[in-house]
Amino acid sequence: MKETFGKGMKSLVAAGVAAGLIFGVAGMVSAKPIKIRFSHVVAPTTPKGQAADMFARLANERLKGKVEVQIFPNSQLYTDKKVLDALSSGSVEMAAPSTAKFTSWVPQLQLFDLPFMFKNREVLYQTMDGEVGRKMFKLLGKKNMLGLSMWDNGFKQIGNNTREIKTPADLKGIKFRIMSSKVLEAQFKAVGGNPLVMPFSEVYSALEQGVIDGQENTWSNMYSKKFFEVQKYITETNHGYLGYLVVTNAQFWAHLPKDVRTELESIMKEVTAWIRVNAYKINQDMKQKIIDSGKTKVTELTEAEKEAFRIAFKPVQDEFRSVIGAEYIDAVNALNDKQ
Repeated sequence: MKETFGKGMKSLVAAGVAAGLIFGVAGMVSAKPIKIRFSHVVAPTTPKGQAADMFARLANERLKGKVEVQIFPNSQLYTDKKVLDALSSGSVEMAAPSTAKFTSWVPQLQLFDLPFMFKNREVLYQTMDGEVGRKMFKLLGKKNMLGLSMWDNGFKQIGNNTREIKTPADLKGIKFRIMSSKVLEAQFKAVGGNPLVMPFSEVYSALEQGVIDGQENTWSNMYSKKFFEVQKYITETNHGYLGYLVVTNAQFWAHLPKDVRTELESIMKEVTAWIRVNAYKINQDMKQKIIDSGKTKVTELTEAEKEAFRIAFKPVQDEFRSVIGAEYIDAVNALNDKQ
């Protein structure tokens, strides 16, 4: 009897301690704000950098005591290539890699890398917000990632140290840095260029040292990373889109308190609306700063010259039709035709 009583008391004590620990931990969790680490690779002055900072500021203000968003720009934590693994393992909670970084996970997202795929920004946004965008977000779910939004940077230009670019033939033989993307590789090969995959953080030194001859990027990236200081020529081609997919770990997001999740989703919509208006303005402002610096020659193409580039890059769209999906490409072209 004593032995049974003793065992019973020990069980009760153990249960009490366990309950205390559980409630103690719960209390700690509720007392401390949920930390959300947001990793990206660009400078704070770029459209993505400003949008990330805006998201953090609004979240920390409106969910004070509940959430603490920390922004890590300029590859402080991870490169775009490594951040998706970090997101899966829980080393970060949010990231915004370029769409090109998802191609091994969701090949259909290569749609956004195709040269001259979108006639203008209106077609781009209709694609993001329409059935095409919704289907692609669902595909991310299979990889335990949740797509929260798509953020703009803008359309890309071509910079190099070899010669002024005015025709597709001028690209021949030039060694260009590209993101890891089969589409971008095919794009430069289509016109005789030599593509080389390289992390964004290494581009400046590679240009300076002559490891590469050129690169493609938006005005804001070229200005904020000072690429224009180590390139003799930049041609405004607007040939390809550079956008970012804001993602989180699906399980992490699902386990957030409902009120927190709802408010963060609302803030994300607000920031996305802001960047759609301001990304273009930021890029134009930085284009002018590059021109004013006098450190590189900026070339603007005529409509006839732009059309020559469209024709030269058209085979890339055909090459990836089966990989990306004819339904997606046809859907965008139908929107283009309506413009």
